[in-house]
Amino acid sequence: MSSTKEQVKKLKERLMESMEALDRGDLGAYERNLPPLLPERHPDLDFFVCDILDAAPKDDLGSMEHPMFSLSTKPDHRIRHYEHNGNSLTIAPGAHGLATIWDKDVLIYCISQVVEAMNRGHKDVPRKVWVTAYDLLVATNRQTSGEGYKKLKSALDRLASTYVKTNIETGDERVMQGFTLIDSWEIVEKNPGDQRMVAVEITLSEWIHNAITGRDVLTISKEYFRLRKGMERRLYEIARKHCGKQTNWKISLALLHKKSGSSGTLREFRRKLKGIAKSDHMPDYRIVYDEDNNQVTFYIRSAKGHLRAVKDVLDKPKQGELL
Repeated sequence: MSSTKEQVKKLKERLMESMEALDRGDLGAYERNLPPLLPERHPDLDFFVCDILDAAPKDDLGSMEHPMFSLSTKPDHRIRHYEHNGNSLTIAPGAHGLATIWDKDVLIYCISQVVEAMNRGHKDVPRKVWVTAYDLLVATNRQTSGEGYKKLKSALDRLASTYVKTNIETGDERVMQGFTLIDSWEIVEKNPGDQRMVAVEITLSEWIHNAITGRDVLTISKEYFRLRKGMERRLYEIARKHCGKQTNWKISLALLHKKSGSSGTLREFRRKLKGIAKSDHMPDYRIVYDEDNNQVTFYIRSAKGHLRAVKDVLDKPKQGELL
């Protein structure tokens, strides 16, 4: 246990003794047990506090390009393998199942906060981030009811137990490595009334941290968090990654199916894709399916989406080669 946690533990013990003395009416004992000063809670500044409410959502290039998350709301316990253009990926579930595309909201929130802090001059960002649960839920368009907090805990469990082995490059580094999507998480503050988590400390994987510090990230629309279906979210990510500053981007249906990570058949994937294209509610992009050639084209919907892509290129010129 760190010295800071020991200080906090001792402080809590003294405060409990003080409250018990106050209940007994022993004001002398109450005052004696109150510590003269609050503990120095963050002496080493070895974590980052996520508190920038207007941070633009950011997603990492690696998981936008390759299918690292389950698209199902049901527990997925399959081991998945993926290879494309020299990139290999194996994803193994933990006891809680594979991390889902909705669980990824936690990573997007953390990445967004840290990148925004870097843009504002914050340097030497550590892998530990301190997240206010309520702010995360609001920013990612989630319920703030008891069920919302319960689902957040489950998401953290899946992120911490899903094992990834890959050689996908992040931060200009390409090595074969294995990791969980987050190294660990810990509730560091609870609401005394209902015991809901108030704040949680999340230790990001080195792979994700490399993506952040290397600025291998792209801005995504806040409307992304309004997409209900896992496949809709995945198609948006793929379009955002590959359209870049182009006005449109084409891909074969078979390759799109592979890159999506869908567990359904190609026929089922085609049916769902046609439904999404018909509804035409995806932010930033419009989907057109060419049945004759089995080809899908993504079109940038508006000047706003195009400007978002151009801004990312300006923020990191090297990224233009990746778009």
